[in-house]
Amino acid sequence: MIELASGLIYYPEYFDRVAQENLLAHLRDIIRAAPLFTPRMPRTGKAFSVRMTNCGPLGWVSDQERGYRYQATHPETGEPWPRFPPEILAAWGDVGKYAHPPEACLINYYASAARMSLHQDRDEADFAAPVVSLSLGDTCLFRFGGTTRGGPTRSIKLLSGDALVLGGPARLAFHGVDRVIPGTSTLLPERGRFNLTLRRVTRPA
Repeated sequence: MIELASGLIYYPEYFDRVAQENLLAHLRDIIRAAPLFTPRMPRTGKAFSVRMTNCGPLGWVSDQERGYRYQATHPETGEPWPRFPPEILAAWGDVGKYAHPPEACLINYYASAARMSLHQDRDEADFAAPVVSLSLGDTCLFRFGGTTRGGPTRSIKLLSGDALVLGGPARLAFHGVDRVIPGTSTLLPERGRFNLTLRRVTRPA
């Protein structure tokens, strides 16, 4: 456990190779039921460079017509999202340390050219809950800063099996992925990287 900043906690090698393979098998099942889709930016309709899907009661989606939001169904199939795999619920309890269960798990697939610009995760009503991030596949260069845009930033490499928690003062920290480093993992035959981010969306009653 390494505290990169107040509330930003890094767990290198959180999942060993066997645990990564088991989680990947669950992801394959999720993607068969809820295929990867390409979200689009509000207003411009520009496509994201990542493809994504979700599991859990709610899923995060974005399109030109209705913008960023959570909804209970896949935007293309209209079907409910698959259930959480047990491994990620266990990770939420272990490193998230939050009393209430997550409601959404975004699954982003980064091909070798995919990026994610600096942003805040602020489409949720409950900022007291952390965001728990799990990495599978090729290493990425992850950038993070403070809670104001344009401030100083730092970068670290996130490897397959690593976990990261954005909570407390870091819950609304700007963060993103500068690049994926091809060939740094043998976990995914197709190469690239999966990133799973667990969120609590609504405030507990």
